[in-house]
Amino acid sequence: MRAMDADGPGEEPRVKKRWIPRNVKITLLVLLLFFVVEVVLPPELHSARKEFRQLNHLNFLWLILGALVEVASLAAYAELTHTVLSPGAPKRFRLFRINMWALAVSHVLPGGTVPGTAVSYRLLTESGVPGNTAALGLATQGIGSAVVLNLLFWLALLISIPLNGYNPYYGFAAILGVLLLSIFGGLVLLLTRGEKQADRFLLRVASHIPFVKPESVAALVKKVADRMKVLAENPQLLYRASIWAAANWLLDASSLWVFLFAFGAHVSPIDLLVAYGLANILAVIPITPGGLGVVEFISISTLTGFGVPAGAVAAGVLCWRLVNFWLPIPFGGVSYLTLWRNRARLAASLDPSAGSSHGGAGSSSNGNGSGGASASGTAPMPDTDALPPGLVN
Repeated sequence: MRAMDADGPGEEPRVKKRWIPRNVKITLLVLLLFFVVEVVLPPELHSARKEFRQLNHLNFLWLILGALVEVASLAAYAELTHTVLSPGAPKRFRLFRINMWALAVSHVLPGGTVPGTAVSYRLLTESGVPGNTAALGLATQGIGSAVVLNLLFWLALLISIPLNGYNPYYGFAAILGVLLLSIFGGLVLLLTRGEKQADRFLLRVASHIPFVKPESVAALVKKVADRMKVLAENPQLLYRASIWAAANWLLDASSLWVFLFAFGAHVSPIDLLVAYGLANILAVIPITPGGLGVVEFISISTLTGFGVPAGAVAAGVLCWRLVNFWLPIPFGGVSYLTLWRNRARLAASLDPSAGSSHGGAGSSSNGNGSGGASASGTAPMPDTDALPPGLVN
């Protein structure tokens, strides 16, 4: 009977059982958001409503200034992307739009920064950045930026604890920071000074993984190690990247300070950096998209614990999150549309033969036209007519 079954129609593949079904995960996430909105935030929102009733006494120029400072923070992050991808990085305005779209995706989908990183990688390779350079650049940008945030948080914490006392959240955030720095330092040391050991280790691991060629893994490790050595041998590049990462965080924190000041909350820079760093470090845990609910709760509770009026804090934090979290979603969508409309023009500039083949038959995607790799080794440009504007560009 088994032989007959083997000759007949193939059996349906077995559905892999999950420990927690997807619908249960979605239900738990909705319940968590409901708990945050209905139980945690209402006391603070009640105080915030009192502040919003006094909007006729509010100077809206401060709100505009806070929004402009937030835009400057996003521009600094685009400059950071340009730095880690140099030389050969795309234009800064294009990187700004790629980052905006990645930010919008990360603020909509759960999973931390993984969805945004995936769409950034796709757009960067389509912009002519080699795949290994894009991957390492995004990893350096993400991990390096997190390292800078932890350093700023610890520096503020060392000054704040003698003045304001200890908070249990501090220890948890410090442990996360230590783990992050340890992983980052271990990877750098392994790839720059122990390339052969890393090569042998990954070859042993890859040999036990189906559908993975150990030779491809070895080639990838060599490319990543070479790129890491280039970064390590260029202290000026690392210095510029660190400066832009710090500028991104400090400008974002400054935007929060401006919004708080607009509602009459006077916060010292040290207290602000402690609350801001604590909220953003704990938001790394992928519970909700973009730390939604987590950043608000930690920021409001920490600043209130420092003696700042609860109503002013809640109003300032919510206005800041309107610009920091919610506005990048529609602006990111617009950025994606502009990138998608310029795909054909970009393909022609990167590979003139691919651009000329776009006017031909649809079979060019299967021949040596836009579907093939360019002579320069850049990523192939897909047929723009075959790719409707969806989630993944």
